[in-house]
Amino acid sequence: MDLTDSLKISASGLKAQGTRLRVIAENLANADSTAKTSGGTPYQRKVVTFRNVLDRELGVDMVETNRPALDKTPFDTKYDPTNPGADAQGYVKMPNVNTLIELADMREAERSYEANLKAIEASRTMLQKAIDILR
Repeated sequence: MDLTDSLKISASGLKAQGTRLRVIAENLANADSTAKTSGGTPYQRKVVTFRNVLDRELGVDMVETNRPALDKTPFDTKYDPTNPGADAQGYVKMPNVNTLIELADMREAERSYEANLKAIEASRTMLQKAIDILR
């Protein structure tokens, strides 16, 4: 494996973590989005899963994301009879988004993203040193 291969591998990791960060941001943005009609369904949390895909050219597994899936966690309810999404008893289904979990997931994705950036920087530095030696 040469340095350009390591750049491709790290780039696939960056893309996967970037997708994960976008989904987390969407979850956080909709953490308080209730249904617009009585008895409707509020925003449902999305989760990103990863899969390994063999790159035959490089002979290594690359990381890719599956389509974001809906979290099956049940919705909490809150008493708010003035909300348009309230049922006959005055309860509103709240999104199944837990802000603390989203922030922890965001931190983890951020660290993975940074690790892939560091790997790209290291590969780039080694490539530049090899070019300097050849001069």
